[in-house]
Amino acid sequence: MNLFLSGHVDAGKSTLMGRLLFELGRIDEKTRKTNERASDKLGKGSFSWAWGLDGTTEERERGITMDIALQSMMTPRRQITILDAPGHKDFVPNMISGASQADSALLVVDASTGEFEAGFQRGGQTREHLLLVRSLGVSQVIVAINKLDQVNWSRARFEEICDALRPFLVQSGFHPSKTKFVPVSAYHGINLVSSNGTEADGLREWYKGPTLTDLLDKLEPPTRDILTSLRFPVSNVFRGQGSYLSVSGRICGGIVQVGEKLRVLPGDEIAVVKSIELEDESVPWAMSGANVTLSLTSIDPVNVLVGSVLCPPSDPVPLATVFTARIIVFDIQVPITAGTSFELFHHSRDVPASALKLLSTLDRATGQVIKTSPRYMDFILVQIHADPVPHFSVLTKGTSAEIQIGLRGTHVGSSSNTVVRPIPLETFANNKDMGRILIRRGGETIAAGVLQNQCRKPHVLMPSL
Repeated sequence: MNLFLSGHVDAGKSTLMGRLLFELGRIDEKTRKTNERASDKLGKGSFSWAWGLDGTTEERERGITMDIALQSMMTPRRQITILDAPGHKDFVPNMISGASQADSALLVVDASTGEFEAGFQRGGQTREHLLLVRSLGVSQVIVAINKLDQVNWSRARFEEICDALRPFLVQSGFHPSKTKFVPVSAYHGINLVSSNGTEADGLREWYKGPTLTDLLDKLEPPTRDILTSLRFPVSNVFRGQGSYLSVSGRICGGIVQVGEKLRVLPGDEIAVVKSIELEDESVPWAMSGANVTLSLTSIDPVNVLVGSVLCPPSDPVPLATVFTARIIVFDIQVPITAGTSFELFHHSRDVPASALKLLSTLDRATGQVIKTSPRYMDFILVQIHADPVPHFSVLTKGTSAEIQIGLRGTHVGSSSNTVVRPIPLETFANNKDMGRILIRRGGETIAAGVLQNQCRKPHVLMPSL
């Protein structure tokens, strides 16, 4: 199963996972010493464990995760692929790409004085990461309360953080039975695999619960839909000399096999699967839920981009420029109105889009329609096909609604003309992984939702007078 590692910047995510990989035997002593010497040489000795995942030169020099790092590990009952996400707000788009591939989440919070509060207050990444992973379908979360040794293993501090997070987790959609809390010290390796040793004396005085590994071992793997058609959103593209091309991502439905012909959307190009790599091994096939790297042939590499979707030529993913979605609006300061421009995120693709029409407001708990086409403000939409257009209301924080969304045009070359390019989208009813979207504006995630259906008639927003 795929475990998404998230949390506010400097919470100790990469350090925790690097130390855990060492404790479980995935990083050997030689590698540990190499990372320790190299980090000391750069004056970043405290980051040595994080180097087990932060592999690029820039990440190591800056001491932060900038892109999604993949690693794998084994617990007694689970084979887990780790998706280590950036915690810094500048890299949230990379984080969204990783979260869209996850089955469960490990949230790391910093228990040291003032740091949890900084991550949890408005603008902190702890809140946004929890909302994002739940909106993308993750229902199980483990909260590792890290650096508790820096507050003398204070039980009061542990319970304070748990009490602050529990209501927010419930409000975000996590069921209490699928939410677990565990105290740890990532740097010292305490309560990752065991709580033995004199450094853990203060913890053992009051904590008798499971270790982090115990909780990981009890995560429930989701069911995989292998009978549906193949859907493979591309999260990374690797190009070499000549026609060499490999792509990586998570299979969101069906099965892929070596030798299979796949259509690349958007576009009409056909590629052939030359090889499949899963967990550093070459395999003849892979199924839904697996994170794999596909080597492709018979296609020009320029026709495959991050955000492309691979699918069978006989059952392509529909392309859309206008669609309806059910969304939940997050904690925003500026409401969403007709004409609001934003970035639409779907797996690793982000495109400019706008809110076109409010179709109905919904009860957030039941999803039932409260009111259809409210009339509060006179924002006028002009359609290519002249159908009656209802007026649009204001959407504020906590609102649930069904809205119509339209992609905005992008400039072509040096021309002033814009072109609206359709993207592959599937309804949530047909494929849950392919039917989820996120909406961001001004560097902030403002809403999330699921695709209801596509519209045949495109809409154009006229410039304001």
